[in-house]
Amino acid sequence: MEALTEKQKSFYEENGYLMLESRIPIPIIEEIRAEIARFTEEARGMTASNDRLDLEDSHRPDEPRVRRIKLPHTLSDPVARLMKSDHVLAPVRDLIGPDLRLHTTKLNMKSAGYGAAVEWHQDFAFYPHTNDDVLAVGVLIDDLAEENGPLMVFPGSHKGPIHDHFDDGVFVGAMDLARDGFDVKDAAVLTGPAGSISIHHGRAVHGSALNRSDRDRRMLFYEMMAADAFPIMGSDTKFASLDDYNERMLCGSPTDRPRLAPVPVRIPLPKPAKAGSIYELQSGLRARSFEKV
Repeated sequence: MEALTEKQKSFYEENGYLMLESRIPIPIIEEIRAEIARFTEEARGMTASNDRLDLEDSHRPDEPRVRRIKLPHTLSDPVARLMKSDHVLAPVRDLIGPDLRLHTTKLNMKSAGYGAAVEWHQDFAFYPHTNDDVLAVGVLIDDLAEENGPLMVFPGSHKGPIHDHFDDGVFVGAMDLARDGFDVKDAAVLTGPAGSISIHHGRAVHGSALNRSDRDRRMLFYEMMAADAFPIMGSDTKFASLDDYNERMLCGSPTDRPRLAPVPVRIPLPKPAKAGSIYELQSGLRARSFEKV
C-alpha cells in the first residue's frame, strides 16, 4: 500500500526533500523525549564526549549539554522500534524501493538558546555509494519553526555535483555556499509540528543554524539506502563480512550485487587529525556560514 501520493513522489524527485506533517503518533514522541531526558542526565559529571554522547562546547559537568546522541537505535528500544515501523519505512519504500539497509542513526539536540549549528553539506560527500538511492529521515521531536534552527535544504541541489567539502586540502565536511553558487535566501526551511518527518536526498545541500530561541529543536535521524547501494567509502565500509552487513537490513531482501549508476563521487580524504562527529570535523572551518554558540 502506498504511503505517498504520486504528487509527493514527484515533488521529492524534483526537489530532493519532502515534509510529512504529524506522521508519528505523539505517544511515541513522548517516549523518545523521556529517553532524551535519560541521556541528558547520563551526561551529568562527564568532562568529554564519548562513544554514546557528543557534548556541546559549552557543556559543564554540573550543567549537562548534549548536542548528539550517537547511534540511538542501539541504546534505546523506542528509537529502535520506530526505526523499523511503517511510520518511517513506508514512505521510504515508495521513494527508493522495498529493500532498505541502515547506514546510521543520530539524535541531534539543539537545546533552547544554545543548540549548535550544522554547516552546509551533502551527506553523500561523507559516504559515497555505488548509486544515490541514499536518504535521511528526520523525526521532529519538538515543534519546528524558523527561529529554533530548522533543517534548510536547497531544492534541486541533489541533481548537481558533489561540492568541495575541504578546507586547506583537508576534508572538513562543509561547503562554501558563495563559492559554489548558492544564495541562502533560496533555501527551503523545513518546519512543522512535533511528530512530523522530513526526508532529504543524500546529495541535497542542507544545513541548520544555531538555536537562538527559547524552545528546543531536537531531531532524530535515520539514514538509509537501497540495499543495492554499496559503500565506496565511509563508515559502512567497516563491516566484517557480508553477513554482518546484511544485519543492517531494515526490510526486504539483501543482495550481493551492487547497482552501479553514473553519480558524482569525491573521496572524503584526507581527514583532519580530529575526525569524529560532524561537529568536530566542521570545527576545522576557517570561514563559517552560521554563528557558533
